[in-house]
Amino acid sequence: MAKKKTLAPPKGAKKGKNFPLSKDPFFSSESRKRRKIVDDEIESGESDEDNGFVSAEDVEFEEETADEKRKRVASEYLEKIREIARREKEREDKEKDEDESDDEGEKDSLVAQILQQEQLEDSGRVRREIASRVQNPVASDEFQLLVKHRQSVTAVALSEDDSKGFSSSKDGTILRWDVDSGKGEKYQWPSDEALRLHGAKDPQGRATRHSKVTLSLAVSSDGRYLASGGLDRHVHIWDTRTREHIQAFPGHRGPVSCLTFRQGTSELFSGSYDRTVKIWNVEDRAYINTLFGHQSEVLTIDCLRKERLLTVGRDRSMQLWKVPEESRLVFRAPASSLECCCFISNDEFLSGSSDGSIELWTALKKKPVYIVRNAHPSSLSCSNLELKENGAIPNGCMGNGDANHNTSHSSSAYSWVSSVSVCRNSDLAASGAGNGSVRLWALTSDKKDVRPLYDLPLVGFVNSLTFAKSGRFVVAGVGQEPRLGRWGRIPAARNGVAVHPLKLS
Repeated sequence: MAKKKTLAPPKGAKKGKNFPLSKDPFFSSESRKRRKIVDDEIESGESDEDNGFVSAEDVEFEEETADEKRKRVASEYLEKIREIARREKEREDKEKDEDESDDEGEKDSLVAQILQQEQLEDSGRVRREIASRVQNPVASDEFQLLVKHRQSVTAVALSEDDSKGFSSSKDGTILRWDVDSGKGEKYQWPSDEALRLHGAKDPQGRATRHSKVTLSLAVSSDGRYLASGGLDRHVHIWDTRTREHIQAFPGHRGPVSCLTFRQGTSELFSGSYDRTVKIWNVEDRAYINTLFGHQSEVLTIDCLRKERLLTVGRDRSMQLWKVPEESRLVFRAPASSLECCCFISNDEFLSGSSDGSIELWTALKKKPVYIVRNAHPSSLSCSNLELKENGAIPNGCMGNGDANHNTSHSSSAYSWVSSVSVCRNSDLAASGAGNGSVRLWALTSDKKDVRPLYDLPLVGFVNSLTFAKSGRFVVAGVGQEPRLGRWGRIPAARNGVAVHPLKLS
């Protein structure tokens, strides 16, 4: 006679005691992912309070579901917009003392107009007119060195609210700093053993240890994650709240030269010297896909809210990737190789090339619709410049002239357009090179041209540029050397992050 089998109690239940079916995970109504998180918390016996990472807000909204969180965030944002509308109404009616209850409907109408305008700007269908409002900088408006690095800055990034900034350098340091005060905090690299636990692979080739030289940075829209990439061929993910390393993504076979987050998501794109673009999901710590198409190193990458990706490579091409359709459009540079690129809108792009020109592109044409020749003309030698006592960076490299550089082949490297940036959803752009200035440009949609505005003096190679979302200031990562090599050197430059305020009428 076969022996009758009995169901064993779940793991962790004591023998000899009845185990209620309600405790059996098979009969639980919770999802497996949610149940696993709860079980891990119980088995570990540790709490966030022990680690010191629990805030009052986390305790308050601990029981909050995803729908409730979305509703709370939307309500907070709506209250913020109503406050803005209220201030606008007060400015218009300074001489009137009206009861707030009488004009509640008018305020809601103003709120609706603001929300509709923001939605159109976010979708790229309406462009903010900021370039015409930028006032001519006076002598007191100069680039101020906000953060110092020991070697050339390779990348700068701003948080969504423009309050925090991040910068990386060739010396391997990553800094987080406050935009107003300039006070910085350094990210500490974990040990090699900790990196392996976080997913990093052993160094390949002649390297015996992980290189900390960082070439690119990107910040997620929610401000939770900072991504960095460099010579160690890994994409590193950091927690911006604790400044701790949380994940390393292997897979690239060359240095990670560029990174970008898709706006409003945790989707991350990385470009590398191995000629590929990889897609990651930072929230799930997962690899998604690899895009092939470039015939040489990928140098710059950019993405907006749509699943469209813009890349530039040393193969003298710029490529627009339509990720869901798994298709791409290839744009060929008319002359020299392209160095940098950025989105103006979903269908318009801006690029800078090694021959010193800036190109305006549209998705409807394979050739530039407008080219600015000699956008950053070769400048005088910057070797004898001295810095001002107040920390401002003087205007020492303006105009054309014969350069006397250390290397015989690097005279043109000072006029390479090494970085371009566009203030989000606006007609204001900026470009940087090594000729001694950052140039502001106005982008006109109807005429499809690029018009120069002002020159902002800045000594050194401008390796990275980014605008504040409001257009109130521009941030530049400057160094004595270019970002990806040593084709030239400006000893008078100070390695660091410089900020220039922009006055809008």
